[in-house]
Amino acid sequence: MLSQDLNTILPEIILSLFAMGALLGAVYTVKDKAAPLLVWITSALFVAMAFWIATTGEGVTYAFYGMFIDDAFSRFSKVAILLAAAAILVMSQDYMVKRNLLRFEYPLLIALSVVGMMMMVSAGDLMALYMGLELQSLALYVVASLRRDSVKSTEAGLKYFVLGALSSGLLLYGVSLTYGFAGTTLFAGVIEATQGGASLGLIFGLVFMSAGFAFKVSAAPFHMWTPDVYEGSPTPVTAFFATAPKIAAMGLFARVMHDAFGNAISDWQQIVAFLSVASMFVGAVAAIGQRDIKRLMAYSSISHMGFALMGLAAGTAFGVQAMLVYIAIYVVMNVGTFAFILSMERDGRPVTDIASLNMYSKREPLRALAMLILLFSMAGVPPMLGFFGKFYVLQAAYTADMIWLAVAGVVASVISAFYYLRIVYYMYFGSERDDTLDTNGSAVLWGFLVASAAVMVIGVVNLFGIEPLAAAASVALVN
Repeated sequence: MLSQDLNTILPEIILSLFAMGALLGAVYTVKDKAAPLLVWITSALFVAMAFWIATTGEGVTYAFYGMFIDDAFSRFSKVAILLAAAAILVMSQDYMVKRNLLRFEYPLLIALSVVGMMMMVSAGDLMALYMGLELQSLALYVVASLRRDSVKSTEAGLKYFVLGALSSGLLLYGVSLTYGFAGTTLFAGVIEATQGGASLGLIFGLVFMSAGFAFKVSAAPFHMWTPDVYEGSPTPVTAFFATAPKIAAMGLFARVMHDAFGNAISDWQQIVAFLSVASMFVGAVAAIGQRDIKRLMAYSSISHMGFALMGLAAGTAFGVQAMLVYIAIYVVMNVGTFAFILSMERDGRPVTDIASLNMYSKREPLRALAMLILLFSMAGVPPMLGFFGKFYVLQAAYTADMIWLAVAGVVASVISAFYYLRIVYYMYFGSERDDTLDTNGSAVLWGFLVASAAVMVIGVVNLFGIEPLAAAASVALVN
């Protein structure tokens, strides 16, 4: 029934109507004067939707003849996406206002991209998948080039758009091949078509779609856009790129692999394992020479996506659980790290040079300590929460008899520890500088930084209940 279908997609409808209504209202009234208020309203709506989805959803519901799936996996992903987007919006307001960048379109474009992400993780059909992906991407192309007077920002938006169009072309070609050989775009139909083993045409379709997904998660060798876009975009936009879209893209990747190609695990396992290894090592090695902290975070995200893909490569329910736990921890680490990067200023102007952190601990001991905890966690140093995230995905690879992949992960983790520890070295043992960073940071950023660092320490007790939720989500997807 249509009423039941609409009820299933009610959170997406509410967010879409809010974004379109607020866009029209702002255009015909106060425009940018309403931007700060819109940021808070959008953030509050994200949190409200996350609470609603977390508390009211149960079981598995199909809408629009199986094109939209509401299950534990999609709900877990949506709650993470909404909370990450709300956190980044709240963190970004002060930065954007100071630099006259806060346009009324900004929170509304974020809201529309979030609707696309929610559609991605609930897609049960190749066309629904593409609609969600493009809604997310089109909004992000615009926010990447939000700083209109900056050549770097414009270049970031254009580069992301051109390469995004290329990846969409690859994805659509894969979709057309899959449709041609399976005779349907529904995941349920595709998995039936692969019951006796995937045909060569379907494997080619799977390869092209995987290339499109790899671009969205910035997995090597489809990572080339990431460093330039991260560096050129306004820092709050970079923080958004590094969090919510990663959850959505990984969720979509897992959804397609298990829901549509669950009978061909041995075929796609090799593809995902290759992407995992390439991403871990490209991210770990390329970050060593970086001097800009935003570019370093770009390569860091490539490496982290490699670890998340390791969980998916296992091809098991436990592998999906490990991937979800890892991505949740990764997002919290990134929220805290970008709160620190947003507070890096000199004479009121943003600074992203890593060398500017020399002896930072002398001037801001508590902030430096919080950042140290986050960096140790990202490096996977025990007993920080990041260590347990890596342990989960390594265990998933090991139990799936992919010991070589687990060994590669350990080696990549050791290499990546170098550039995280180098920042720690600068903060605690670097040489004194005359042009020091400002010390009067935003209370909101300070709060997010400390809260994220506290989660990395306290979370080792029971992962804040994420473990059983991720387990339920993985079982819903794989079975």
